[in-house]
Amino acid sequence: MPKILVLYYSSYGHIEKMAHAVAEGARETGAQVDVKRVPETAPADVVKNAGFKTDQAAPIASVEEIADYDAIIVGVGTRYGHMASQMAAFWDQTGGLWQRGALEGKIGSTFSSTASQHGGQETTLMSNITMLMHLGMVVVGLPYSYKGLLDVNEVSGGTPYGATTIADSDGSRQPTENELGAARYQGKHVATITARHCRS
Repeated sequence: MPKILVLYYSSYGHIEKMAHAVAEGARETGAQVDVKRVPETAPADVVKNAGFKTDQAAPIASVEEIADYDAIIVGVGTRYGHMASQMAAFWDQTGGLWQRGALEGKIGSTFSSTASQHGGQETTLMSNITMLMHLGMVVVGLPYSYKGLLDVNEVSGGTPYGATTIADSDGSRQPTENELGAARYQGKHVATITARHCRS
């Protein structure tokens, strides 16, 4: 049974919601799935004044424990086309894991969120993928067998590099069913590939 970590950072709850959808899809395969988040690094007054969602039930992950998983699915919102600094700070502490090759050969995948339709979703995902590959991970995306990627009848996130959602500049837009469907599909796809990888 593959052991999968859905590791996320979410300021306003959009990525949190997507993370649980990813986990739901992965669990459909029988995989053991944990949903954890990285620590908040913004000062408390910034968190309060910006209205960050602080009531998130997922436990905080430690850097060392991520090596215990067969797959890691990283969810994080974009900041100027890259991952949010909270997630970057977490991965910046993985030098020891990199040095001993602790994540080499494990499955890696990623999903994201932006405020606008073209707000850096793909650049964020690709920079996340670059990081996963530097750690020696085998990257799995969101294939076009998820037909929601081809739906042009509504404004929607979703790329072959990973599931995405659009939050709007004030955070008022929540993930749509098509976007949540993409997250579930990605989770199931990653878990299926991971199970094959573990058996080989």
